[in-house]
Amino acid sequence: MARRPALTPFGDKGRDRPLRVRAEDLEDLTVVAAYLQDAIVPVSEMSYEAAEHRFVLVAGRFRWEIAPDGTVAEGQDTPFERVHTGIRFEGVRNVRTRGIDRRDPGQMLNLLSLAYADGTVDLVFAGDATIRLDVDSLSCHVEDLGTPWPTVFRPSHDDGDDKDGAPKAD
Repeated sequence: MARRPALTPFGDKGRDRPLRVRAEDLEDLTVVAAYLQDAIVPVSEMSYEAAEHRFVLVAGRFRWEIAPDGTVAEGQDTPFERVHTGIRFEGVRNVRTRGIDRRDPGQMLNLLSLAYADGTVDLVFAGDATIRLDVDSLSCHVEDLGTPWPTVFRPSHDDGDDKDGAPKAD
């Protein structure tokens, strides 16, 4: 039977629910990928801990679950939020990158999707950038860290991509 990622309550308000999920199969990863879509990842916030066989990163995750249709939630001044989110992959044997300048710690990446097949996890970013993890098996843990902050910007994905293939943002 497949495990389902679940949200856990946090804080005094019902809407303050940090994401805390894990993915151990493709079905789980599909759910996790939906939550992580459009996360902003600074290159400086990624690390491969080879001795521990672990790849970690911290991202500014857009909270799609708060206002997925773009409407203002009851009692909210702004419809959108981002939150720092820790993402950890275990059992990582090797990490390869494409289209990422690791010498530029200020480079910001926009996470578009996650994929898993044949012992590899691909983190696919806008601008044709990819991180490929060679893994023993799929073991991904995701947890929101700290307090969300408001934003007026909602990522959008329409049929008209920019010329470099990246989705346009409002």
